[in-house]
Amino acid sequence: MDVTNAVAVNAKEIRERKNLTLDKAAAVTGVSRSMLAQIERGEVNPTISVLWKMANGYKVSFTSLVESRGEAVSVVRGEAIQPLKEDGGRYLNYPVFPFSEKTLFESYRIVIQEGGSLSAQPHLKGAEEYITVFSGTVEITAGQERFSLGKGDSIRFRADVPHGYRNVGADPVELSMVIHYSR
Repeated sequence: MDVTNAVAVNAKEIRERKNLTLDKAAAVTGVSRSMLAQIERGEVNPTISVLWKMANGYKVSFTSLVESRGEAVSVVRGEAIQPLKEDGGRYLNYPVFPFSEKTLFESYRIVIQEGGSLSAQPHLKGAEEYITVFSGTVEITAGQERFSLGKGDSIRFRADVPHGYRNVGADPVELSMVIHYSR
């Protein structure tokens, strides 16, 4: 996507997300209604100073107006991900989607071999983890509480406390983990 199209898509999305009409957007940005409409339709390539007016008026970063959001679909092939290893390789963390300021989350595929475990330090204040188990039996600790989960079970917990994961069965544990951060 070229910059003009990226700005068109982003400007309209930001304005609509803030529930601003074109008239209200013109008032807060200092950019005329007709210019904003042309920008959102991708008919003009705005100057840097116009983009800064828009960013300041919408109270967003300059980058949020000009960055390409990429394709609507991202495919991540499992074999393309190098795992992060803990516990002598018995705890494997496959980073699938990295943290994004837009989404405020990151996601992982976790494989824990028999006897494997990980003790995690607290994440940032307000962080939450969402986990779904696809195979095996895992014990998850969150603060002082312990939970046993098996295939098909899911859990959500505050991750701004010490927490951990331990394979308590004979089969490998496979799970999906999403960490969501608050603003």
